[in-house]
Amino acid sequence: MMILKLTPQSGARVRVETTDQRVGLFEVTPWLELEAFKALNDHAEFIKMRNGGYFIEWDCGADLSADTLEAHTVWESA
Repeated sequence: MMILKLTPQSGARVRVETTDQRVGLFEVTPWLELEAFKALNDHAEFIKMRNGGYFIEWDCGADLSADTLEAHTVWESA
């Protein structure tokens, strides 16, 4: 899966769009308790995400792979 677009949402969620035309919501909340992700509890930090194509990365150094997004995103029905 290659990430086309990431859009931060309220409630520590990310709207994910892929090059294979899928769209879904990824919930970051379960990761926010981990040390690497704690800075993302601040929404101003959370929205500073970058699309690496095969991963999502934040300024604080936290990242999630496309495999993680694939496995945990709630995909919209076609």
